[in-house]
Amino acid sequence: MKTPSRLLYSVLDLAPILQGETAADSFRHSLELAQQVEKWGYHRFWLAEHHNIPGVASAATSVVIGFIAGGTSTIRVGSGGIMLPNHAPLVIAEQFGTLESLYPGRIDLGLGRAPGGDQTTARALRRGLGSSGDTFPGDVQELQGFFSPALPGQKVRAIPGQGLNVPLYLLGSSTFSASLAAELGLPFAFASHFAPEMLHQAIGIYRTHFRPSAALAKPHVMVGLNVFAADTDEEATRLFSSLQQVFLHLIRGWPKQLQPPVDDIDALWNPVEEAQVSRMTRCSAVGSPKSLRAQIESLLDETGADEIVATAHIHDPQARLRSFEIAAQVFQDLQKARA
Repeated sequence: MKTPSRLLYSVLDLAPILQGETAADSFRHSLELAQQVEKWGYHRFWLAEHHNIPGVASAATSVVIGFIAGGTSTIRVGSGGIMLPNHAPLVIAEQFGTLESLYPGRIDLGLGRAPGGDQTTARALRRGLGSSGDTFPGDVQELQGFFSPALPGQKVRAIPGQGLNVPLYLLGSSTFSASLAAELGLPFAFASHFAPEMLHQAIGIYRTHFRPSAALAKPHVMVGLNVFAADTDEEATRLFSSLQQVFLHLIRGWPKQLQPPVDDIDALWNPVEEAQVSRMTRCSAVGSPKSLRAQIESLLDETGADEIVATAHIHDPQARLRSFEIAAQVFQDLQKARA
């Protein structure tokens, strides 16, 4: 597949809470990461809404976005994403209108259709709103309206928010949001970093049915990728075992704080669990700079992605910084090769 000449590379941070640490520690690590990746040329820094998960601190996503944006100066900051069925569109318009007013030209609003947690937690979040994923298309369009200039006689407005045109992105792990993003002419980000099965089908539908809009003239495909880089393949593989443990614990139904890497991951799972974890983490680039480049090039050849959104559940904050530094050099080398 033909790949775009200009490749963007960005970060998705789940603000992982490390074993033995607190959410406050997590936020400090996230800010340090954002400040460094800003220097290394990453295009945007996204945080995701998850709830009732011991190892994820970004539940109040818009609050953390404000913290990160306040500690950086040029990198775009936003959500990857806000789980819109959990919220009234007006509330999100006001929150992101506030962020855009504070940090003009730097705020992204990525939207997801999933609850961002288990169903019991989802019911607690909605508190009788009566919202579900079935209302997602209408909710997105309502949100667009709140960011547009006010219409004559409009009784409900987002203040701040009205007329700010905060850019929207649709996220998904199936074809539903791909079709909606195409219909509305919005950028589409696929969550292949944890649900890679329908990646090619979804981006194919998105590109085929894309309708240009005031927001976007041509399709913009963003692909989620787990990136674990180190100076050697062996060390990168070891770091990767922390993410493997995340999915293993999810499969078993008892998520934990982010665990340290292990030397022998095979000692922790059975063959069925290994197969499930391998399926969920298939969209990963793990290795030394040379190995990383080959894996990323392969993904770009397969998908023609306009942007790679890299994420990394690495237990050691310094090793995580080093991983994103190595990845930045690989992305820059790929950009030069295309130029």
